[in-house]
Amino acid sequence: MRFFIDYDNGDRIRGWIVPDNPLAISRVAVAVDGRRLAEVEAAHTDIVFKQNGWHSTGQCTFELTDAEVPGIAVLPRIELYDADTNVLIYRRAPQAGLVPERVMLINTSIQPDSVLQAALFPYFQQAHFGLERLSDEILTSIFGCRYVASALLAGAVTVPRYEGHFTPDVAVAAILLHDPYVEMATRMLWLKAQAPVANDPARAWRLGRFAEAAQFSAEYDYTDARSLKRFFRMLPEPAYYLLYNPLTRQLGTRLPDDPLNPGNSIVAIEILARVAIVGHRDYFDAFASTLFDRLGIEGPIPTPAPIPAETLALAERLRAVRAVDSMLVFDIAMADAVTASLAKGWAR
Repeated sequence: MRFFIDYDNGDRIRGWIVPDNPLAISRVAVAVDGRRLAEVEAAHTDIVFKQNGWHSTGQCTFELTDAEVPGIAVLPRIELYDADTNVLIYRRAPQAGLVPERVMLINTSIQPDSVLQAALFPYFQQAHFGLERLSDEILTSIFGCRYVASALLAGAVTVPRYEGHFTPDVAVAAILLHDPYVEMATRMLWLKAQAPVANDPARAWRLGRFAEAAQFSAEYDYTDARSLKRFFRMLPEPAYYLLYNPLTRQLGTRLPDDPLNPGNSIVAIEILARVAIVGHRDYFDAFASTLFDRLGIEGPIPTPAPIPAETLALAERLRAVRAVDSMLVFDIAMADAVTASLAKGWAR
């Protein structure tokens, strides 16, 4: 699915949606105050969509006026969704108090920092979270539709693939790094927590390639040193993929299945240096304060959710496992460089 918003001049909103099914006519769902008011089919044809091979007829453009949405000119808030995927296409909102910039929060943890996202959400006209779960076509549409100047985007995207969409002239990019051992512990516990889903044939598809890894993790006791060592000796490929230098993979490769080698760590460092605001979870206040100051937000700095004791305990045990050091060598180098820089001007 692809989409774009051409304009919203008050009494008329125009845009287009190209559905996944090239034979279908796209539909836009209109919501006001959380209630669906209308579902409008695309009524106009643009031959370009057909020429590009995106759609069989090109009937993808919609226009919303008073006829489709009564009182549209006086409605301060309107939300438009693709009726098939329920992806947010456009949100109209009063401009007072909004940050007039596009912000890209690059999540590097398998457990995104929802506290920071929730604190920033009220200051933006439009927001998209969990970008890593969306298809490339939808992601490209979200990044490319810049009609909305006030937008908050967040997700664990593969940075080299999409970096061109949040360069300094387009958006404020910010990234929060995590202690590599803590992140590995978080991912291992996440895998174990997903084991019931992986063992359920009706739900296993939700985990994709990680279903096998989740089933594998359920067989090991993370509190036992011997079990941990055996865990790393027997890692199946999907689990290895999830745990091996995940930060370097995210910052240094373009495609999910690209091989990871020392050269990718150099690419990752270069990309990290181009991100406007770089922080570390151990210096969360420094990261959040810098981001709020850059955006001109005067609201209270959020307090991060505490890291579970189980996660911290597992992270400490992982530090004693020799195999783990080689699996995190690139990520450790980047995290140490960031914390060393932050330590010069900030207290934990």
